[in-house]
Amino acid sequence: MNAHDWKNIGPLESIPRSGSRRLCLRQAGRPIAVFRTRDDEVFALIDECPHKRGPLSEGIVSGKTVTCPLHNWGIALDSGEAVAPDEGRAGSIPLRVVDGNIHVYLPEPAVEAIA
Repeated sequence: MNAHDWKNIGPLESIPRSGSRRLCLRQAGRPIAVFRTRDDEVFALIDECPHKRGPLSEGIVSGKTVTCPLHNWGIALDSGEAVAPDEGRAGSIPLRVVDGNIHVYLPEPAVEAIA
């Protein structure tokens, strides 16, 4: 992973505990969301439920799971895997927190800004 491929998306405090934010960046044409748990853990996923592509960033975060707002599928934040009995996976994006700022790993060819 090249250092220049880590994008600083802002302070951890800009995402509410048990909440999320949809980024103004895409990976391979797909939207990205960042989630923060009550315990200040952060995760990034493609912002599409594997079921019907519902916006996971509009779901409810509980523990390390987000519930899709369309059909109540549970998605594990650490892996993107649907919680049984549902099956499927939302893509996960590498993420790290450096000096209180969230950085997501987005290789240049895969990134496109949206207005």
